[in-house]
Amino acid sequence: MGNKDSKRRIAQAVDSLDAQLRELSLRIHAYPELSFHEHKAQQWLTEPLMEAGFAVEKGISGLETSFRATWEGAAGGPTIALLAEYDALPGLGHGCGHSLIGTAAVGAALALKRTFPELPGKIIVLGTPAEEEGGGKIIMCNDGVFDEVDAAMMVHPQNKTMVLRGALACVDATFTFHGKQAHASSSPEKGISALDALVNAYVAINSLRQFMKEDVRIHGIITKGGDAPNVVPELTEMVFILRASTVQELETVREKVYRAVRCAAEGVGVTVDIKEGLIYAERNNNKALAGLFARNLEEELGLEVNDPPQKGGVGSSDIGNVSQMTAVIHPYIRLGDATTHTPEFARLAGSEEGMIQLNQSAKALAMTAYDLCSDRDALRLVRKEFEEWSNSKNGG
Repeated sequence: MGNKDSKRRIAQAVDSLDAQLRELSLRIHAYPELSFHEHKAQQWLTEPLMEAGFAVEKGISGLETSFRATWEGAAGGPTIALLAEYDALPGLGHGCGHSLIGTAAVGAALALKRTFPELPGKIIVLGTPAEEEGGGKIIMCNDGVFDEVDAAMMVHPQNKTMVLRGALACVDATFTFHGKQAHASSSPEKGISALDALVNAYVAINSLRQFMKEDVRIHGIITKGGDAPNVVPELTEMVFILRASTVQELETVREKVYRAVRCAAEGVGVTVDIKEGLIYAERNNNKALAGLFARNLEEELGLEVNDPPQKGGVGSSDIGNVSQMTAVIHPYIRLGDATTHTPEFARLAGSEEGMIQLNQSAKALAMTAYDLCSDRDALRLVRKEFEEWSNSKNGG
């Protein structure tokens, strides 16, 4: 059987699943669940995989809403992970399109098993919770989930189709200031304002911006400013996200920001607690794997692939941590003109345009996984690139 014919059969299998995938994606879209609370999505995504004969494990790596669904074809092939995200955004629902991402991974796996039950290799759909806040993939990396995976991939909706867009390293930090309460009018001298410390720290962080590299991003909000205007605030809080090109560069940013916050607190006479989230690593896109994916987009699906932005235009994702451990791609397929993390994008994710993007994503994922399992030379080039990158990074 020719490669063209194989890809055609994969596309037909995805199309035969289209109604089921649409219903699944729209159900997740209608019931958005926040990070670490994706119970319905976990159940809905695993049901069709179990029915198709995948071996499903729920709650791996101590994450209640994670899952691993495995199908082993013929012996001697690679282990390919298709990554499913399904957490939503507070107040926005699926404004990042994770309802499409998780469903596309499931659709690709179902289509592959249906079309080539003896495909040499192991296909794993990994349900990775809390990409938006918490870093489920980081926890899974630390637990060894990706140790035996030869390549991992997922598809993200975006306003452009790209295969090599990068991402920044990042960390979130919560700053909690503790002062002393007093009546703001009758006895202000008895109080120590946690709000003044917070405002000074906020201004100090802003003053650092001009002395940072141009790819550094620092952004935050005040989540608690006090309880009443006539009471000296005893407890205040703000949350920031810090981003830089690499984990190493991020360390410099963290040191500067945390020093500014501590000095602002000390200057007012309050104490400050700094609570840090998990560190999201920068993304190492595997160019050989991205090339396979791009060819499937262009030659099989007729989509135009765009170059990634030269400056800016990137965020962060915990798939960056996965990319430090194995060959990874995180391509994007166009979904309208709206940008992610907006109400407009959330609407698109539940629209007909979203269903078309879902279909394209499942096809491209399945075709690229097929390439890795059926073409030993393609797999060898993907692994060679990753191993050379890993050796150079680790001084090998």
